[in-house]
Amino acid sequence: MERFVVGVSLVALLLTSVCSCGRQDTSRKPTYPVTGEVYVDGSPAANLAVRCISVSGLDKENPTFSSAFTDEQGRFSISTYEQADGVPEGEYVLTFEWGQWDYVSGQYGGPDKLKGRYKDPATSKIRFKVEAGKPTNLGRIELTTK
Repeated sequence: MERFVVGVSLVALLLTSVCSCGRQDTSRKPTYPVTGEVYVDGSPAANLAVRCISVSGLDKENPTFSSAFTDEQGRFSISTYEQADGVPEGEYVLTFEWGQWDYVSGQYGGPDKLKGRYKDPATSKIRFKVEAGKPTNLGRIELTTK
């Protein structure tokens, strides 16, 4: 009897995993690559947080959060669901914060080297539109600490 229960359990587990493999997440929106580079006071800004905010507001049914961190050359590729997958179609503004990583806690924060100047989506001057099927390169974005 014990063998039968184990056998039935294994078959049920196998069927569950096989059936769920082909299932797609219908709440996930298609994304399109968005890249750029950030310079602060004329130099590439490493480890700067880039956040992408929808102009139309938060989608309450299927909200997304899109962001990136710049590399050593100031380059970034925005991520929504996966690394560098881009953002859904729409109009956006970018916000920027330049803190630092606390590797002990695994958190990003501390004093903003940009003094909060680029943190508010309502005052952001970096606006762009993402169109279906098209990658968006924002080019070089110049910020200042002064």
